Amino acid sequence: MTAGIDVALCFMLKYELSGADLGGVRFGISPMCELGLSLRAIRDPSQYPLQLPWLRRTEEARSRLDLDGLLALVDHRLWTPDFLNPRPESPLTRIDDEFAALERMSSEQFHGDLIRVHGAVPAVFSGPPGPAIQRLVQILQDFWDTCFAPHWLRMRTILEADIVYRGRQLAHGGLFAMLNDLSGAVEFDGRVISVRLKNPASRTEKTDGLGLTLVPTMFTRRASAPVNHGDPPMLMYPARGQGAMWEAEQVRSPAAVVAVLGEVRTSLLTALAAPASSTELGVRFGVTTSAVNQHLRVLRNAGLVTSTRYGHSVLYFRSELGAALLLG
Repeated sequence: MTAGIDVALCFMLKYELSGADLGGVRFGISPMCELGLSLRAIRDPSQYPLQLPWLRRTEEARSRLDLDGLLALVDHRLWTPDFLNPRPESPLTRIDDEFAALERMSSEQFHGDLIRVHGAVPAVFSGPPGPAIQRLVQILQDFWDTCFAPHWLRMRTILEADIVYRGRQLAHGGLFAMLNDLSGAVEFDGRVISVRLKNPASRTEKTDGLGLTLVPTMFTRRASAPVNHGDPPMLMYPARGQGAMWEAEQVRSPAAVVAVLGEVRTSLLTALAAPASSTELGVRFGVTTSAVNQHLRVLRNAGLVTSTRYGHSVLYFRSELGAALLLG
């Protein structure tokens, strides 16, 4: 059946974790999940106020896409086919790899997942499954290229920063504290994770040593999960900091701060309302990564920013002192 169903506080999905599963909780990022879940914001923008700026910025680009095909992938309940919600193996999942996996999808899965959402294969995907799958992939690639690729670096940084934060929670407070902080729709009692879902029936599943994959996303309000029996255990939850994706903070005394820090460093400090890497900041401000690193080093030495390593990247955060300097 479908995956990525938003919470309506009606039914309960419970994952019973074994001892092995408790040690197998891991995080992943799936560009394909973001692509699929975003269709719900297009279908019903009122449900996703934090992403209204993204909808406005991509409105013209979306008008040139195959909207019939895109909207055939989400129904009136905001359900999407399971093939749009693959279980990511790591936080480093690439969209190209997920597109390749989608192209290899069997006709049985393609038709079955669509039928479980709509009751029938939508007209735009009727006919021989081979060409229909190719059309699906092309539609999604065009959607990605025009509406996601220009913003993905920023989006991914927010998702990665959330994983860094959850890792700190796990280290300081343990699995219980981390899981219970994911969403108001998620509860963990030490053995069972309960997720309130808009789902036709409550159910309990044993994870049987498969572990649990936690996936931060920009396009879930409270929590989402696969609802098909036997799907690998996966929980999608709202990423922290997504509200800052499009916001531009107002510096209380910009001239005074610029006089102390200079224009570039003030801009960088302002941008670090949400975590970012030096590479991303360089792209956003049109300067070299090495130049950004020099400025960030000065800001960090002054105690205005902090940093943490995430994989091969370093994410920078505005410190409390930096926030006080800017916002008073």
